[in-house]
Amino acid sequence: MTAETPSDVAAAIVGFCRFARNRGLTGGVQATLAALAAAASLGIARQEDLKCGLRSVLCSSKEEWDVFDGLFEAFWSGSDSPRAKQSTKRREAGESFENRENAGALMSGAVASGASEEEGSQAVTGASAQERLRKADLSTLNQDDLAALEQIAIHLLGRMSLRLSRRWQIANRRDKVDLRRTIRYNISRGGEWIDVRYREKRPRPSRLVILLDISGSMSPYSLFLIRFVYALKKHFKRVDAFLFSTELVEITDTLRALRLPDALRALSQVATGWSGGTKIGASLRDLNHLHARKLRPGDTFLLILSDGLDTGEPEELAAALRAVKRRVRKLVWLNPLLALPDYQPIAQGMSAALPHVDVFAPAHNLESLLALEKHL
Repeated sequence: MTAETPSDVAAAIVGFCRFARNRGLTGGVQATLAALAAAASLGIARQEDLKCGLRSVLCSSKEEWDVFDGLFEAFWSGSDSPRAKQSTKRREAGESFENRENAGALMSGAVASGASEEEGSQAVTGASAQERLRKADLSTLNQDDLAALEQIAIHLLGRMSLRLSRRWQIANRRDKVDLRRTIRYNISRGGEWIDVRYREKRPRPSRLVILLDISGSMSPYSLFLIRFVYALKKHFKRVDAFLFSTELVEITDTLRALRLPDALRALSQVATGWSGGTKIGASLRDLNHLHARKLRPGDTFLLILSDGLDTGEPEELAAALRAVKRRVRKLVWLNPLLALPDYQPIAQGMSAALPHVDVFAPAHNLESLLALEKHL
């Protein structure tokens, strides 16, 4: 075969997954991701290997397994075989065969530069697409992209939490000798204590208190940010979460749901002024008065996710932040608008808040949200 570009291969695989779904297979975004991984591992030089790999990740029942060979042959050859026609009950009339023709050319050695351009622009198409999703502004993503980005975020947050937990296990101080580890480590040296190991009391993990603005001006971002908060709650042991617009509502218990759809369903019932006005100062005042026990100067990080467009009095916001700041170790404010080239924090609320903020950073895409790690 002649060389193909990774984007051509990825576009063809995504096109085949879409073709198979239209003809009865049930796999969704996760199945497409698995198919891309299988193709990257197996390559496309050997059709039989590729067919076996794709069948193993795309078929979830005997019925799907039985029709898969016909679908594979029909797509990659660019024409429907008799066997494939038996599985076309869900085919849409007049569907274009462009993807399959390009796929057939790709398998025969030609580069299918035009394969599934529309699909490749909207769906997850391997590592390059994941990088695109990580850097894309959250307000511009469609529902399919948000679902794919959610899976990427959960995976990356899991790795982040692992790295943060390891930081607590490093002991540099020479405090108490760890006798068991010292003996085990020096057995190969004849039992002589050449290298002494120490132990120390492991510090408690930091507490993360999150305030998410769900007012009208944050609507383009709040849909994903609530998923981000859920993922943080899932991977970090000590997380307390609140929503606010005109009032403050705690959602920590709601986010303990095992499945995100269950948590979102419960959150939809919370009467807290979704897409309404914004009273950040009043919400922070309630946090300070009603939930002070969750704020501890030694170990609490307060994370505010808001554009800072407050409808309350700037003096009230400044006073509330000043009071809260005394109760936390660090105050981090992530603002989606900060990524705009010409943005200046000149709104009265934001300008009143900045003197009390330790970290002021953007929150417009997944990459900026993951940068939170360096501040914890």
